[in-house]
Amino acid sequence: MRYSLQSGLILAASMAAPLVDAERVLGAYLYSRHGDRTAKVFGNTELTDLGYHEVFAAGSFYHDRYIASDSDKQIEGISDAIVNAEQITASAPADAVLQNSATGFLQGVYPPAAKAASQTLGNGTSVQAPLGGYQIIQVQGTDTSQDSENSAWLQGSSDCSKATVSSNNYYTSNSYKSMLASTKDFYTSLSPMLNTTFSADEISFKNAYTIFDYLNVGYIHNSTEDFPLRDNLTTELYAQLLQLASNQQYNLAFNASDPVRAIDGAVLAGEILSQLNETITSNGKSKLGVQFGSYGTFMSFFGLMQLPAASVDFTGVCDYASTFVLELVTNATGTGIPSTDDISVRFMFHNGTITGSDEPTVYRLFGQKNDLISWDEFKTRTEKVAILSDDQWCNQCGNTDGKCASSASTSSTSDSTGSSGSSSGGMSRAVAGVIGAMVTLAVILGLEALFFLVGGFRISKRRKAGPEMISAAGVADDKK
Repeated sequence: MRYSLQSGLILAASMAAPLVDAERVLGAYLYSRHGDRTAKVFGNTELTDLGYHEVFAAGSFYHDRYIASDSDKQIEGISDAIVNAEQITASAPADAVLQNSATGFLQGVYPPAAKAASQTLGNGTSVQAPLGGYQIIQVQGTDTSQDSENSAWLQGSSDCSKATVSSNNYYTSNSYKSMLASTKDFYTSLSPMLNTTFSADEISFKNAYTIFDYLNVGYIHNSTEDFPLRDNLTTELYAQLLQLASNQQYNLAFNASDPVRAIDGAVLAGEILSQLNETITSNGKSKLGVQFGSYGTFMSFFGLMQLPAASVDFTGVCDYASTFVLELVTNATGTGIPSTDDISVRFMFHNGTITGSDEPTVYRLFGQKNDLISWDEFKTRTEKVAILSDDQWCNQCGNTDGKCASSASTSSTSDSTGSSGSSSGGMSRAVAGVIGAMVTLAVILGLEALFFLVGGFRISKRRKAGPEMISAAGVADDKK
């Protein structure tokens, strides 16, 4: 090929052009669902060996992405071998399945460090660390959704009075009544697979998630010998059960015209914003946040961040070990935290366990046209939907006891010097009393309705449940 003057000029120009700076990852926040577990309907849910494997695999993926020194997405300045407790925070509700999932996940994020597996004492004695240098990362308990695997529905464990009332409103809506009627024959047809556990009046859309969860767990763990009608759960039937369960659960977790229904998603949004902001204000001292929670919280958060506009899949129940992550990134030169004008946020989600060459997919927040959203805009938009303080939570939930007692006292004092009969949240004491009574009644009815049987894990050994699975406080579903 002849070398022309024109081609020579092009080559010279390309060599003179400045190189584009590589993107730097400044920090990240990971949120994950637990791994495979026993069925909610049996109570005392436990993480299975399969579930342990799933969350460990997910944690290992994020180790390779954010921790490993040879990764082009390594978080800048993060310790790549021995965990630095100041750089990472981890939390989960005080619930065995979620806490154990978090522990398994973190084992993947920071695997045993063999080179730190021994220590020589002053007297010359060498002490070997257990488990080949197993690295301990503290998992803090969160205040929301305590003991959630043995609670009824999301709002029942979040203790937010107005959120409970909001979710209950779904059961009086026309959309719910329409679904209940239109799916009656479909659920009745499932009786042969369900009648060892569910009574006839429980087999309906009212128990859409509980039924899906029961069959899903049974299909995963039981052979045809233990679950004779296992082969009846075809791919098409499974998809229909999941779609109906998702429809029900999304409506319980989020309602655009009644934001308090998404209270757990709002709390999570506040925690994410706080963690990422800490990364910036601490000049990168805090680098990685990890939290485990329920699929109900996923749904609430997705709704608040307008992710269903990016994909209808965000209205569905996510699979075990699903994760989403928000990355703080920049193209600014140098090291350390640049001006916030040069910082952007990327959101990614992966449904289910990350295996093989899988990677999370990038989705656009708040209906944006770009994959990246500037930090300032992300902060402004998130603040509009996030819960950022206990007082704000108490105000939105209408609670006046527990941690909200001091807020209620302050509101009462304010009321005596201002407009009478109203709290700081704009709700009269009379209305608050009515709501409180409704919630109390819901809890009582829920306790009467809830059933937990001691026994095995096998799907065909379950005797029929009590007369009603649904409490007035919401579905007896596992929101995980």
